[in-house]
Amino acid sequence: MPYAGNAAAGNDAGLIRTIFNRACSHFGSETNPLMPSHFKRFEQRLIRSGLAAPGTAVFGIAAPGVQWNRLHESCASLEPLFERLNIRAMLFARPAEPYGTIIDYLAQTADGAICPQDSETRHFLIDLPVTGEWSADALIRMLRHRNSAVVNGHGIVAYGSESLEQAFVTFSSVCFACFVKFFSDYLKDARSGSVSQKQRASYEAVVLNLDPPAALNQELAQGPFATEQEMIASICEAGRKLVELRLVDSNFGNISYLYKDKLHISQTGSFLDALEGRIVACALDGSEPSPTTASSELPAHLQIVKTTGCRAVLHGHPKFSVILSMDCDNGSCDHQEECHLYCPKDRDACGIPIVSGDVGGGPQGLCHTVPKAIQDKSCVIVYGHGVFTTDPTDFNGALKRLIDIENQCRIEYFKRVDNFL
Repeated sequence: MPYAGNAAAGNDAGLIRTIFNRACSHFGSETNPLMPSHFKRFEQRLIRSGLAAPGTAVFGIAAPGVQWNRLHESCASLEPLFERLNIRAMLFARPAEPYGTIIDYLAQTADGAICPQDSETRHFLIDLPVTGEWSADALIRMLRHRNSAVVNGHGIVAYGSESLEQAFVTFSSVCFACFVKFFSDYLKDARSGSVSQKQRASYEAVVLNLDPPAALNQELAQGPFATEQEMIASICEAGRKLVELRLVDSNFGNISYLYKDKLHISQTGSFLDALEGRIVACALDGSEPSPTTASSELPAHLQIVKTTGCRAVLHGHPKFSVILSMDCDNGSCDHQEECHLYCPKDRDACGIPIVSGDVGGGPQGLCHTVPKAIQDKSCVIVYGHGVFTTDPTDFNGALKRLIDIENQCRIEYFKRVDNFL
């Protein structure tokens, strides 16, 4: 790791040793056999998601004082951030491949910040400030107005104002957004004939490290469900499978099922592989106020089941579907800055309609665009935002369609690139 040479930038060797000794007093040894369960839980999430290699992520939490999950030279520069930014949790890591190469390339070619255009970035990240300096002062400058920063040649620093969960979600979203931007930019540059030698070398290295296409190796629970307990269990099972197949990232995506006269939907901010106790029931006819904890996509889910008569609804963020949804060759369109809200053109990817729309139930909400578009094919892609699929009985058909759409979009992406090069 490159920190030994940089630690002196505002942090002397004595400070590093003080932090390390304090960490040893908390956890017993450098390997941390007594690492608290909250550290372990989120490190395991990083590893399962393919975002970081084992033993590479550095977590810190104010509890009080600052506790670290492992001894690392980066702690000397990270620890001052807790007090100066008034935060409770920190995550630093160099992402695993292919994200490491992606973020290196984007950081080296960015003009002060990486600016993805996907929905997660618009609603959550805004942009990703980049610095080439590893020091507490540089990180604080970057993080005063953002919850993450990319340090060129080092990795991603993300914080949580209240929890490790927030830091993990931010880190995961940065990786997702950078993946989408890297491949979107490459396709755009291939179309215009402006791919650089460095860009192509990075692209070829990234492609070699992509996950294999998603594949469903077993059936999910089959409906119709005799009891509410069976139905709830099927939602949880589908959520676990979406995460396992990496069709969603961090705590984005949502799931619902219409059982009798109630739409049962995942709570906002839930990890889809941990939905037990995180599913709420909403009256289909609006006769009762919906719980405030329901997913922000509840208005779209309600309209989908009303319009289609389907019971099961999945919404994931598969990467190549998002990338193709943002691919457009109309450089003179008057709505270029509003594509995520409105597009006058009928668009599709692999025969699947692409619609615009914002999160929630406002005048430009997805509840106005998705239900109509999803009727004929039981699936729709939302610009920069992901895929909705449905099934009349259970989650088997919905999940198979979502997998198929992503795999078709992946094939189509590389076809388009090859056509331009």
